[in-house]
Amino acid sequence: QVQVVESGGGLVQPGGSLRLSCAASGSITSINAMGWYRQAPGKDRESIASITDDGTTNIADSVKGRFTISSDNAQNTVYLQMNSLKPEDTAVYYCNAVLRTYYSTLYDNYWGQGTQVTVSS
Repeated sequence: QVQVVESGGGLVQPGGSLRLSCAASGSITSINAMGWYRQAPGKDRESIASITDDGTTNIADSVKGRFTISSDNAQNTVYLQMNSLKPEDTAVYYCNAVLRTYYSTLYDNYWGQGTQVTVSS
């Protein structure tokens, strides 16, 4: 009853920019936090940015100064602005939402299907 859908991935040259979007929808009563993870081939999934419902953000050191996370709480949407992209940023980017539904009093994790970001000349 909950959908988490990412968009905005693609192919970009080194030094370029991309903006990812993620929207959560369905029987949601409350969202505690949303964030972005990425997983490169042969590597573990890593957290790169998160934002809580009160606007508190956390950015991984590997992307600090280049990536920015923001949200539109009214639309249950989170964005990841990625600037000065490097080949090592190539990965599948996943959106995560920590939310509560009409069917539970507990917060739980929901994941999107992922969107590919490729940085290459």
